[in-house]
Amino acid sequence: MAKNTMGTKLPRKLEQKMALMGEQIKLARLRRNLSIAQVAERATCSPLTVNRIEKGSPTVSVGIYARVLYALQLDDDLLLIAKEDTLGRNLQDLSLKHRQRASKKS
Repeated sequence: MAKNTMGTKLPRKLEQKMALMGEQIKLARLRRNLSIAQVAERATCSPLTVNRIEKGSPTVSVGIYARVLYALQLDDDLLLIAKEDTLGRNLQDLSLKHRQRASKKS
């Protein structure tokens, strides 16, 4: 039976963002003067996996991304994901029901 590859192809815009994120992780590693092997050892994964992360591969699990960021001491950056949800907040505000006050009795 053929391996199911459904879901591994991303929209072009998302592929570009994954590639950019991989490049940023690679630059962070190089600024720390660490080899791929050193990061892989610290993140308890293979050097091939770190290489795939740096290329923006969509098949690497988010847990591995988190471990690599932790190895680079960038794990706090995970807290920035979806932090500023402007669209969601606007939609939430639109769905809030406006309560009307009862008229004052004279």
